[in-house]
This record gives sequence, structure tokens and C-alpha cells, in this order.
Amino acid sequence: MELNFGNNLFGTIGGLLLFGSYFLYAGLIQKKNKVQEAFASIDVQLKKRYDLIPNILAIAQKFMEHERSLIEDITKLRTQAMNLGNEYSNIDEKIDLDAQIRDKMKQIMVAVENYPQLKSDQTMVVAMQTYNEVEEHIAAARRFFNAAALDLKNSVEIFPSSVIAKMLNIKATEFFTIEENERQSVSAAEFFNKN
Repeated sequence: MELNFGNNLFGTIGGLLLFGSYFLYAGLIQKKNKVQEAFASIDVQLKKRYDLIPNILAIAQKFMEHERSLIEDITKLRTQAMNLGNEYSNIDEKIDLDAQIRDKMKQIMVAVENYPQLKSDQTMVVAMQTYNEVEEHIAAARRFFNAAALDLKNSVEIFPSSVIAKMLNIKATEFFTIEENERQSVSAAEFFNKN
């Protein structure tokens, strides 16, 4: 009778361990998939930006002769980003190109301020408003991605799910962060001195 109780106890413990391991495994897979879903949401918003950029540049090009190299830089970066596709494996390159495009587009938007005809052109006004809306959607998608990435990071780093993550080679994902130059305070005096 004691031997039977011991077998049942070991069987129950083994079953609980197996059951617990499955839930940890399933949770890790769900979190990994949530990060990939969040990345896909960012990618959709980035595609909207990529589609909008040529329109903004075409309008700006009519007026901005001195900004030709900036327009060419943005066009090259957009082409590189579009050629990456929407594969999750390209996330690091996508993050880097996103930061470069964002920086260059900010330069274009600041440059628009120096061209009164361009600034008052109704097509450009609508394009800039649309661009700002797309940027807000990208920011929201980044927040969703970062929340999913944090959830996965915690699971990958905290025991016992960390053991299963290591066995499955599931790794934490980098967060979408702002670049160092975006952390700098903006000086209004710089904008007033440009005119």
C-alpha cells in the first residue's frame, strides 16, 4: 500500500511538472507571437509613412532647391526600408532605418518653415497633417510593441520560464527607443533665428 502511494505521488508530481512546463512553454510562444504581431502593426504604419513620403517630397521639391541632398537622402532611406520587406528577422535594420528616416523627415519639416509659399500650399498643408497623424499612429504602435517586448523580456529572464526560453532559443527583443539627438531640448530661438 505504501509503495502504491509513492507511485501515485511521483506520478502526480511528474504530471504537475509536465503540465506546468507546458503552460510556461505556451506562455512564451504567445508572448513571442505578440511581439511579432506588434512589429507587424509598426510595419503597417511605417508602410503608410513610406507611401506618404514621395508625395511630400514631390511637393517640397518644387520649392526647395537648396534641400535637394536632404530629399535624395530621404528617398534612398525609404528605398532601403521598402526593400527590407516586413520580415520580423529584419527588425534591427528596420529600427535603425526608422530612426534615420524620422530624423531626415524632421529636417524637411523644419526646412518647410523657411519657404512661405510651400508652407501655405494647401496640398503641402494636408500632406503635413497626414504625416503628423501617421507619426502618431507609429508612436502608438511602438508603445504596443514595447509593452509586448517587455512582457517577453520578463519571461525570458525570470525563472522558471527562462529555462524553457533558453531551451527553445527564444530571446528578448530590443525596444523601439528614441535616438540620443531626439532627447535634446528644442530651442525655440534656433527656429526664430533661421528666418
